[in-house]
Amino acid sequence: MKAVIPYKKQNAKSRLSSVLTLDEREHFVELMLRDVVKSLKDAGIDNIDILTTPSNGVPQDLLVNIHFSEHDLNEAINGYLESVQEPVMIIMADLPMLSPRHLKEICSADEDLVIVPGKGGGTNVLFIRNPDKFHVKYYGSSFLNHCQIAEENQQSIHVYDSFLLSTDIDEPHDLVEIMLHGRGLSREYVTEKFDVKTGKARVKLCL
Repeated sequence: MKAVIPYKKQNAKSRLSSVLTLDEREHFVELMLRDVVKSLKDAGIDNIDILTTPSNGVPQDLLVNIHFSEHDLNEAINGYLESVQEPVMIIMADLPMLSPRHLKEICSADEDLVIVPGKGGGTNVLFIRNPDKFHVKYYGSSFLNHCQIAEENQQSIHVYDSFLLSTDIDEPHDLVEIMLHGRGLSREYVTEKFDVKTGKARVKLCL
C-alpha cells in the first residue's frame, strides 16, 4: 500500500491569522506535515507521496515522493488515484495528533473503504482498497459524499471514529487540543508560543 498527503504551505491556514502570522502559519503547517510523515513511517508505511504544487516547497529531508499538480484538490487526487494500482491511504497534512496505532487499526479493517470523519462533515482520512472503484469529492459534506460514492460502487464501508483524528487544525481553539493531546514537533511549537487558561469553563488558549 501507499499513502498520499495533499499539502499546501503557501498562504496556509488563514483562519489561524488572529494568533499566528503568515510566516508562523507556513512554518506550523510544515511541522504538522513532518509529524504526519513520522507517524506513517513509525507505522511501517514507507511508500509516501506528497501531492502539492511546485510553489509549496516540500522539505527534501522528509525522504518522500513528491507529485506536482496545479489542479484543485478533487481533480488532483482523482488524477492520482487513476495512476495507483494498490491500496492507498489519503491523509490530510493537518492531523498532528495522528498516531501509528491509528494507522495500524485503519489498515487492519476488512472493509473496502475506511473513512475517518472530520469536524463539520469533512473527511480527514480515506483508506481505499480498490482505487479503480472510487473517486473523491471533498468540500461541503465530504463524509456523506464519500459514503455515497462507496455505496454506488458497491464498496463496503468502515467508519473509524476517533476524536484525535477528527480534529484537524483550522481554528485557534484547535491549538488547545494539540497542547492537551498532541505530541511531536507540532505540540512543541504550540506550547512554546501559547499557554492555556483553565477554570470552570472549557480550557482556553491564552494569547
